[in-house]
Amino acid sequence: KLGNTEVRGIVDAVVGEALTEYLDFHPTVTDAILEKAIQAFNAAEAARRAREMVRRKSVLESSTLPGKLADCSSRDPAESEIFIVEGDSAGGSAKQGRDRRFQAILPLRGKILNIEKTDDAKIYKNNEVQSLITALGLGVKGEEFDPAKLRYHKVILMTDADVDGSHIRTLLLTFFYRYQQELINQGFVYIACPPLYKVERGRQHFYCYSDRELQQQIASFPENANYTIQRFKGLGEMMPEQLWETTMNPETRILKRVEIEDAAEADRIFTILMGDRVAPRREFIETYGPQLALENLDI
Repeated sequence: KLGNTEVRGIVDAVVGEALTEYLDFHPTVTDAILEKAIQAFNAAEAARRAREMVRRKSVLESSTLPGKLADCSSRDPAESEIFIVEGDSAGGSAKQGRDRRFQAILPLRGKILNIEKTDDAKIYKNNEVQSLITALGLGVKGEEFDPAKLRYHKVILMTDADVDGSHIRTLLLTFFYRYQQELINQGFVYIACPPLYKVERGRQHFYCYSDRELQQQIASFPENANYTIQRFKGLGEMMPEQLWETTMNPETRILKRVEIEDAAEADRIFTILMGDRVAPRREFIETYGPQLALENLDI
């Protein structure tokens, strides 16, 4: 009612005068309001530029797939799967070891952008993120998810079993969670589980996926048995046949489907661990750090 034509002028005059006086005496409030307004403007501008970029026949809208994508021959998304791997070395082994009929490989160079700290305009300018969006058939960030446009119904993150591999996997999960969360909600995102060890005894060999499995395997050997242990630090160390046998073959591999049980808690954790505020992350580390067994950290 205060916005009605007959009273709006009076309301504007009274509120304007009182508000101006208040802000003159409270400069910190003025600064906070201005900062909030500038942030909102920048976010709106970034989103507008991103949408213009997409609609202007950018790489996201073109039908050209990334050059480094080794696509599968199948065009049925329901049976097709894509492995997102780190680096050309792992990508080479994966390309040689895969089943070309239904398995595609997309190697990423280095670590992708941290979406939690990046505005929309930068997302669409980044080559690695562009390749990811184009290869999967995703649209603009935040828009309605369309499963019909998804090119693969299994998006599998396959990274090295070390600190860098864990970081890259976390960055990719942050990307999917913030860019197109429905991809996770509808069960399309998976994590591959490559083995950590290969144990050889005579002509036999065994793959172990954890330290516990390794100890159990060694304990099963006769006393004083001779055996050798190979620790796989990277996927690139594995022969294509080994990678297929242990990690890519649907009949023998282990896949973990990514699920969100508590959306509010997931949102909070992503903000703390991947956001641009240092204090909450430091508090989290100080709180939970003492619970870690430091000798198990890969540093």
